[in-house]
Amino acid sequence: MSMPSPINRRLTKKIYVGDVAIGGDAPISVQSMTNTDTCDVAATVAQIERCVEAGADLMRVSTPTMDTVKAFGEIRKLVSVPLIADVHFDHKIALSVAEAGADCLRINPGNIGSDAKVREVVACAKYHNIPIRIGVNAGSLEKDIQRKYTEPNGAAMLESAMRHIDILERLNFDQYKVSVKASNVFLTMDAYRLISAQIDNPLHLGVTEAGVYRTGSVKSAIALGGLLLDGIGDTIRISLAAEPEEEIKIGFDILKSLNIRSNGVNFIACPSCSRQEFDVIRVMTALESRLEDVREPMNLSVIGCKVNGPGEAKESDIGIVGAARKSLVYRMGEKSHLIDTNNLVDEIESMVRAHAEELAKKRENEIIRVK
Repeated sequence: MSMPSPINRRLTKKIYVGDVAIGGDAPISVQSMTNTDTCDVAATVAQIERCVEAGADLMRVSTPTMDTVKAFGEIRKLVSVPLIADVHFDHKIALSVAEAGADCLRINPGNIGSDAKVREVVACAKYHNIPIRIGVNAGSLEKDIQRKYTEPNGAAMLESAMRHIDILERLNFDQYKVSVKASNVFLTMDAYRLISAQIDNPLHLGVTEAGVYRTGSVKSAIALGGLLLDGIGDTIRISLAAEPEEEIKIGFDILKSLNIRSNGVNFIACPSCSRQEFDVIRVMTALESRLEDVREPMNLSVIGCKVNGPGEAKESDIGIVGAARKSLVYRMGEKSHLIDTNNLVDEIESMVRAHAEELAKKRENEIIRVK
């Protein structure tokens, strides 16, 4: 059923990573991180392009050595999506990768050495007009904070984050976003709620090291869904032991479920039962695979019988009500025509692609009228 999202997003400062706005009234962006060898430029570019095809707004690339910085510069020239350079401890790498074209630095200012080194990195970020992402993880808190709190908790993560934030604020640098991640759902939510009450800079949401595809997706959906419902969060990453393009898909599925942001087809399907007039699971599995490349937002309902079928179909862009030989098609809430039940996958794919083209043309015409 279509209804507006009741979520009131927390108003945050807007910053830019390349041409992508983070915070303020900007759409919540979805990002992932490459897991290829950064020095393998071709493989890294191919992986980034797969993520972009899945809908990625931003991508993060690890740069642990000067060789990877050189590769990063080559990658930057070959992709259009903004790139975040992942840097730890070494301020020289941060300086070099900023020169190589990074759109954002993921580096904790308190972990890169002397005040002089920090000032140098911040000055470089200012010069290149790129933001910094402060990333606090429950598993790598500073030793003195570990001793103080004895175990990771929300207060400990808040203190760590504020320590890094204070460094940037003292240097009059306000172009930053913050993450406070843990692998535990409750700890993650507690830390983000605490930090959101303290700062108005954008927050990068995520459950770190969430796990394998299925369990990691569930943990991320619970934690990020709860925070997003509270209006907290400006960009998200789903951290899975899976290919990064899968992280992008799950991220959009979470946003789609909350009516925050649409990306492609929203599938509505019955779980199937003995009333079904066709193999719902087989049909939906095939459709999900075939329609992954469709980016235009739309609702598609595929129901195996006439008990719940008409009700769902009337609320969808395209709705299918299953019947033994001929299934009934609804278009935009109205009965349209009958299709061969034995050829549902091909018929539905054709209708979805045609509707996607209609939506794309309508959007292009609206853009032209505005201009």
